Amino acid sequence: MDMPLPLKIVESVPVEDLYQRPLRELRMSVIDRCNFRCTYCMPADSLHGRGVFLPLEKLLTDHEIVDLVRVFVGLGVRKLRLTGGEPLVRPGLPALVEQLAAIPGLDEIALTTNGVLLPRLADDLAAAGLGRLTVSLDTLDQEVLSHMSGGKARLQDILDGIAAAEKAGFKRIKINTVVQRGVNDHTVMDLLERFRGTPHRVRLIEYMDVGNCNHWNVSEVVPSAEWVERIGQRWPLRPVPSKNPAETARRFEYLDGQGEIGFISSISEPFCGGCTRARVTADGMFYTCLFSNHGTNLMPMIRHGEDPGELRQRILSVWTARSDRYSEERGRPGHDHRKVEMFRIGG
Repeated sequence: MDMPLPLKIVESVPVEDLYQRPLRELRMSVIDRCNFRCTYCMPADSLHGRGVFLPLEKLLTDHEIVDLVRVFVGLGVRKLRLTGGEPLVRPGLPALVEQLAAIPGLDEIALTTNGVLLPRLADDLAAAGLGRLTVSLDTLDQEVLSHMSGGKARLQDILDGIAAAEKAGFKRIKINTVVQRGVNDHTVMDLLERFRGTPHRVRLIEYMDVGNCNHWNVSEVVPSAEWVERIGQRWPLRPVPSKNPAETARRFEYLDGQGEIGFISSISEPFCGGCTRARVTADGMFYTCLFSNHGTNLMPMIRHGEDPGELRQRILSVWTARSDRYSEERGRPGHDHRKVEMFRIGG
């Protein structure tokens, strides 16, 4: 039987890194497995024949995740996003969400998914207290989608998942679209048109050099500024002022009132200066940057029942020494290195 650490709720204190960036958000990967093989994250050709996935017994248990999140909340975290892999393939996820939603001081729980299991789980997730939902959908073209997902995705399954989420009460869903030049960029306008006039917001994400197995090439990046110009020629746009300096997406609204669109521009317009996100993998590795090449193993402290105060102090010491600015320094001598894979660290 899993036994929780005897944690006490610790009053939140301001925690900042070396660039005065506070700790406010936690991306918690709950599993490294996925039912897709997306080319920019977990390409099948790079995984073939390798025992890359963690045995289930090496994943953090529900109790361990809840206790770890409590510690992060005590250090200032207010927003939690559950990631993977594909988080919906983790057994019993709604029960975990329910426990997380009961943590005092945690303002928001969100989840990123490919959507195909939402018809089965959306109602339970909503009832458990999940607040926000992001669905990854890179194109409405089935042939392109099949290519980008390693032959695993059916468009209708994803659309059915979005419909199930709407029915369960998720009214404003973010649609994440990774854009690669020469791969799916010719399908973007159709996808935008599909979600115009709905409460949902498409976010166009520049193809990023996360991990090492996605064969990233800068020539396949479509800068967000190019999209703002192209989209604006068809549907005039105006920027939406941000009230949150840590927001990753630049938001625009259609002048005709048909909704919003976002742009995540890690390559062309890095936002390291406002990054307040910590990341923990499903086996307890703590990273301070999406592009990290090393992390801190918290699993022994969690699983062996060490003093929760020591766990808190360990996290605090890592964050206060944080100096990550990878996207701002990308390409400089000495700043390109092997990185943790996206399916482990979460997007």
